[in-house]
Amino acid sequence: MATELAIRFVVGGAIVSVFAVLGDVVRPKTLSGIFGAAPSVALATLALAYAKHGGEYASVEARSMLVGALAFGVYAAACVVVARQPGLPVWVGAAAAWAAWLVVALAGHAALVASGVTS
Repeated sequence: MATELAIRFVVGGAIVSVFAVLGDVVRPKTLSGIFGAAPSVALATLALAYAKHGGEYASVEARSMLVGALAFGVYAAACVVVARQPGLPVWVGAAAAWAAWLVVALAGHAALVASGVTS
């Protein structure tokens, strides 16, 4: 357990640093936050999954991450749409965006299960 945490710390820190440098170089600067968070965590997680469980397990994890990213993109787009609706209560807009995320996430999971990728 301690060894895995140490590896996660070192690998995660190195990948976060690489993405931070990439975010500092890329224009516009607003992209630096995108490069500093999710990709670095995902790569560190996939590296550990590959090292601990092998390539097949890591590929399932990667596909699941892609479904999650797609669902998050739909959620973000839904947030933009509901935020532009005048007079819409915040809780209604938040619930609608969350529901959009849930539909895409469950549909993606169902598609992965149907394809035999995961159980």
